[in-house]
Formats: sequence, C-alpha cells, structure tokens
Amino acid sequence: MKIGNIGTAALASIAVSTLLVAPVTAQDGPFADVVEAHYENHLEDLFLHFHKNPELSFLENKTAARMAAELRAAGVEVTEGVGGTGVVGLLKNGDGPLLLLRADMDGLPVPEKTGLPYASTATQVGQDGKEYPVMHACGHDVHITSMVGTARQLAAMKDRWKGTLMFVVQPAEERVGGAKAMIEDGLYDRFGKPDAALAFHVTSMLPTGKISASEGIQYSSADSVDIMVPGIGAHGASPHMGRDPVYIASQIVTGLQSVVSREVGPLSPAVITVGAFQSGLKHNIISDRADLQLTVRANDEDTRAQLLAAIERIAVNTGKAHGLPDDLPVTVKVSEGTPVTNNDPELARQLNGVMKRELGEAVFVPFEQKGMGAEDFAYFVADELGVPGYYFAVGGTPPEAFAAAENGGPPVPSHHSPLFKVSPEESVTLGTQAMIAAVLELAPAE
Repeated sequence: MKIGNIGTAALASIAVSTLLVAPVTAQDGPFADVVEAHYENHLEDLFLHFHKNPELSFLENKTAARMAAELRAAGVEVTEGVGGTGVVGLLKNGDGPLLLLRADMDGLPVPEKTGLPYASTATQVGQDGKEYPVMHACGHDVHITSMVGTARQLAAMKDRWKGTLMFVVQPAEERVGGAKAMIEDGLYDRFGKPDAALAFHVTSMLPTGKISASEGIQYSSADSVDIMVPGIGAHGASPHMGRDPVYIASQIVTGLQSVVSREVGPLSPAVITVGAFQSGLKHNIISDRADLQLTVRANDEDTRAQLLAAIERIAVNTGKAHGLPDDLPVTVKVSEGTPVTNNDPELARQLNGVMKRELGEAVFVPFEQKGMGAEDFAYFVADELGVPGYYFAVGGTPPEAFAAAENGGPPVPSHHSPLFKVSPEESVTLGTQAMIAAVLELAPAE
C-alpha cells in the first residue's frame, strides 16, 4: 500500500534543527552532532527516568502520566485512560493519511542485575497483590523515549508532511493484553481507523546501527495456557487411597511432547513449553491439586488452533485415563494470547526501501526469525480491521559486545534477562530516525 513518497533531495533540505532523519546513522555522518545534541538535551534524561521507574502491566500509571505530559508539551492532543492506562495522542496537520505510531510502556517482574549506574531498584505490588521487583528488561523504555523524540521532531517539521499522526502509548504488551484492551475500548471508533500502523522493537540480538523488518511474518503467536489437575489427597505412604495429581500432571507434561513431534507438520514451526509445575506442601502428603503453566507458539493461525486443541485433548483425557471422576475433571484455560504478527508485504517492501535509501544501505539488514517471540501489535493490524502494519527491529547491542562473546567473553544477554541492557542513545536515535523517515514517506506534504 503506497501512501506517499519523499526522496533524499527533500530530506536534504530539512532545517538542521530537525535533521533526526538524515540519511546517516546516529553514530556517524555530517549530522551526528545535531542528533546527539537532541538526545543529550532531552531524551537522555527521559530515558533514564523511564529506566529507573518501570511499572508492571496495566499498572503503568506514572509512566502513562509522564508520556501524556511529554506529548502535550510537543503540541499533541492527548486522551488518557484508553484501554486502562493507555494514552492516545493526535497530531493534526491538514488533509492526509492517518498513521498510527505505537510504543509499549510496561516493565517486567524481574530484578535488574546489570550493574548499570542507572539500574532499576523499583518494586511494585502487582495485580495479584504480591510485591515484585520491576525492570525494563525488554527495552520498552527505548520505545516510549523514541516516541517522544519522534513527536517533538515531527511537530517541528510540519512543512514536510500532511495528515494526522496517532501516537498510541500501549499498556501491558508483556501480558499480550494491552493492544486488545485499547481496541475493545473503541480506539478506532473514537480516534479514527488508521491508513497504516507502525511500531519498532529494540533488540539485543542485532548490532547498534542496524534495522531489520520482514515482508511477512515478524512475530509468532503466543498463548498462555493454565492446566489445573485435580487430585484426591492421601498419605504419601498409601498412594492407592487417592489420586496423585503430581503423577497425572507429569504424564500430561510427557504427553504434550508428542504434539509438536508427531502431530504438527514438520515444516510448521511450533513450541509447547511447560514453564511452571506447582503442587504439594510436604514430603509425605499427596496433594489434591497440581497446576501447570504453558507458553504455546506458532507461525500461523491453523497451527495455533491445532496446538491448543491438542493440549486440551491430552490433558483432559490423561486425567480420565488415570481414574479422575467426572466431577473432578482436568481443566484447560487460555489466559492470555495474541495472534501472529504479520507485516503487510507491500507496505513492508516500500518502507524497507525507505530505510535503505534514507538511512543508508548498510543500516538495513535482511530479516531473520531467530526465535518465536510474540507481539500484541497484531491486534492493531488484524485482518478483519483492514489496517496494514509495519513492525521493524532496531539494533541495541554494540558490535564489539558480539565480537567479545564470540571470543569467549560474556554472552549478549537476552530479553527478559536480569542482565538485559541496550545502548540507549544509539537505539533511541536510530529508532526515531527510522520512524520519522516512515512518516515522511507515507504522508508527504506535496
């Protein structure tokens, strides 16, 4: 879907004060000093604030308030409380396309162990009433900081684009529930249906100064599945007097391994991981309940449905096979889930070309799906909504860190690790450059 076009000549004429989208990286080129000054003058302090003050999913009240204030200061019309703690900002600039720009803002219940001078020491009481350490262990602090930079820059260069920008500050991506909550709260009915939706994710697995995006699947689906296995309690010395939920649940765990290996086609990627197994309180007591928590991944909706159906079939029937009565069935519940995130092929080809042209051929690298991570950005671009989407990755780890790891040094920490860290300046500035380049392409002034 080609909405508009802007060439390098037009970008070259932008005033120096707005040259975040110069066709160079933040680390090199004639405008590096200007880009660095913009980061140092405002965005650096903002990033440090967000990193030191992370908040859990659907509880991002202070983060949302700060983002609302930052967007208002940039001249954006702001609405708060969309889909819970979500924030929506509209920057209007005449007739033209409506573009959605999204950044997620929640942290994770992880204790930070990076040793960084600005490491988070925050704690927060979660929705379950328990207190957790909280960390931005997935880079969402980069995303919201970059959104502020993007809004400020685009507000200062209204002569270069026309249309309306919808800044969506999304809660609870880590719970894959925030995007769905905003859609269900009437996001598109209240603020308009976008002509395209854009987002990026910083990644520790890509070197700084690099951008990558698929022309198809960008992220897998993900479902959180809870299996409750009832039992009949008894003394550990007399197991025949009860029904042992630990044993039954163990058989379920083993049985689930056959789904991917023997039911799903060998060319269809799929994952079933049992991440938690909880039961019992004492050595010699057969408990009356065991709980399993699973994460389930697929790269297409047919495989996703097949996996979920197989999990329920195996779990329920394993309980029956081991003598659980009809009034004590094994129960299976999908507590959280998000579909596959697909980039619109035509839009992705267009914007991938823009990244190469405006940021430099060396900046863009071919997309490679290295795992089955998931993203609830899929809800903004669901097929039934008819909104084409473009989601890209921005490198966050300096190349020398990869070189050190290859030579026996410490491995590059993964996302969700207590050791996770990215280089904020390089990540924020390149993400901002790329997002501005995309807007200027899709909503040109001429």
